Amino acid sequence: MYADALFNLACYLTANASEAEDLVQETYARALSAGALFRGGSVKAWLFQILRNAHIDVYRKAKVHAFAAELEVWEGGAENGGGASEITTNQMRALVASDVEKALRSLTTDARTTVLLDVEGLREGEIAQVLGCAPGTVKSRLARARGLLRLKLKDYAR
Repeated sequence: MYADALFNLACYLTANASEAEDLVQETYARALSAGALFRGGSVKAWLFQILRNAHIDVYRKAKVHAFAAELEVWEGGAENGGGASEITTNQMRALVASDVEKALRSLTTDARTTVLLDVEGLREGEIAQVLGCAPGTVKSRLARARGLLRLKLKDYAR
């Protein structure tokens, strides 16, 4: 029911569509196995909370594996880019979307999650439930994050 909204947040958290799909699948698996623990309220907020916790678990495991791999092998890579002489409307949209995504990614994980949950339409109380913090903390995170996004995207203001 909320798969698209969960997937959108998961994409921003993982920066990888395949990992995001796995994270959403893990979210639903955890929700189904813990359904008896649901205490009422917003199912959407509960699912986002599960997704966030699952992401934290995956991130911690990945951090440990990355450290172990770093000890064994050093790898490097470079990306090659190309340019076009004319910029189409779709290319311009992609450029703007890229700048917005870069601005979002520059936020802390908690700030980015707070903004994305706000965009998804969750109320401050629901966001607080998902993040496990006080509603006042959500308000201050949103204010700070919006301010940072305004600064980073000021070139798009009129």
